[in-house]
Amino acid sequence: MRHNKKFNHLGRKSAHREAMLANMATSLILNKRIITTVAKAKALRIYVEPMITRSKDDSTTSRRVVFSMLQSKEAVTELFREISQKVANRPGGYTRIIKLGTRLGDSAEMCMMELVDYNEIYSGSDKKAKVAKPTRRRGGKKKTETPAVEAAPAEENKAE
Repeated sequence: MRHNKKFNHLGRKSAHREAMLANMATSLILNKRIITTVAKAKALRIYVEPMITRSKDDSTTSRRVVFSMLQSKEAVTELFREISQKVANRPGGYTRIIKLGTRLGDSAEMCMMELVDYNEIYSGSDKKAKVAKPTRRRGGKKKTETPAVEAAPAEENKAE
């Protein structure tokens, strides 16, 4: 019986699949986005999201568990220092899969997988770059700028 055995084997033996997912997870953590096939991205999402959840608790045990999965000190350091602080208040869903179309050689479905908090387009961090339109209101008293006008003649007298 195959109860609770629903993950994609990706046409590989288990050791090859684990090594491939570890390498892809390392690349995703270090580069914040990778381009791969949709099937591999879905398998990687199941592999990498529990690691990101574990990185929220910065303890020796959680670092050792994540290192046993990744085998990369640089990726573990990046995960626990940078990424865990960005996703601290997010309850889950740390990755996004954006489909790109098919690959020319074998017509495989390609996608871009990225960490959600590192995309400036979707996150809305460009809002401060936009200029806000002034609101129009009816009535109201306008402020006068008399102090600036009075200060100008006094400066002219000092210059003479």
